[in-house]
Amino acid sequence: MAVNTLPSRTTRPHPHVRPAAPRRMPRLKTVLVAAAAYVIAFIFLFPYVVMLLTSLRSQDSLRDVSFWPDEWVWSNLANFWTSGLAGNLMVTLKVAGGSTVLVLLVALPAAYYSARHNFRGRTAFLILVLITQMFQPTAMLVGIYREFYQFGLVDSIWSLILVNGGFNLAFAVWILNAYFASIPRELEEAAFIDGNGRFGALFRITLPLAMPGVITALIFTFIAAWNEFVVALTLTTTPENQPLTVALNSFIGQYQVDWQNLFAGSVIATIPVIILFALIERKVVGGLTAGSIK
Repeated sequence: MAVNTLPSRTTRPHPHVRPAAPRRMPRLKTVLVAAAAYVIAFIFLFPYVVMLLTSLRSQDSLRDVSFWPDEWVWSNLANFWTSGLAGNLMVTLKVAGGSTVLVLLVALPAAYYSARHNFRGRTAFLILVLITQMFQPTAMLVGIYREFYQFGLVDSIWSLILVNGGFNLAFAVWILNAYFASIPRELEEAAFIDGNGRFGALFRITLPLAMPGVITALIFTFIAAWNEFVVALTLTTTPENQPLTVALNSFIGQYQVDWQNLFAGSVIATIPVIILFALIERKVVGGLTAGSIK
């Protein structure tokens, strides 16, 4: 009878397979930072939640102490489109979009030239731009109204575009100047060697690298023009030419405030800004590396 004298095969672990490391518990500092972040986020989001819930209440349930509405009145949001406020929303969109385009058209060449050329009076120019940021439209409201009245631009969308663009221009010039100055000139000189001109190097090399600053100036200008109230209340008289911030003021009466419709309009007015920021936020991260790799 033959006896098997071969050694038994033993199972050995694969040399490339490593045992799973034990899961470590988060440190106390990490837990505290995360808890603080959630608390701060809740503090900022809570007013919007209250605004949304109030916009869905009925007139009789506004004084209820319950946090959740007993009856969900979705018609408050639908009444926004039938009350004529949709036209005021379009006016706000035109004013914010026009002001943003105007600011970028003026701030980009001004910031680029001041960052790339050491001309005489450069420091005085930048200081003057910074000083204009200190002025508020409310302080010069009488002079602004008189100036536009002489040019026949009162109760016009163009007056709101010019005012919002003018008072947001200083911030855009400063932030774009800082981004352009941080980009090495050797990148543009390499583009010149490749046959690009000044505009070619600007649009192919410099602007993609400065895109985070461009997006920041865009968001700042758009939101500031979107939320502006005092100048629009002064320069517009007819309801058709008033932006949404002024039109929503009509829900505030002398003896009563139509809270549910006021908050419904505020919710709808907030949605475009949230959508814009959600779309542009991705491009901010992409602009950090765009143009740096050829």
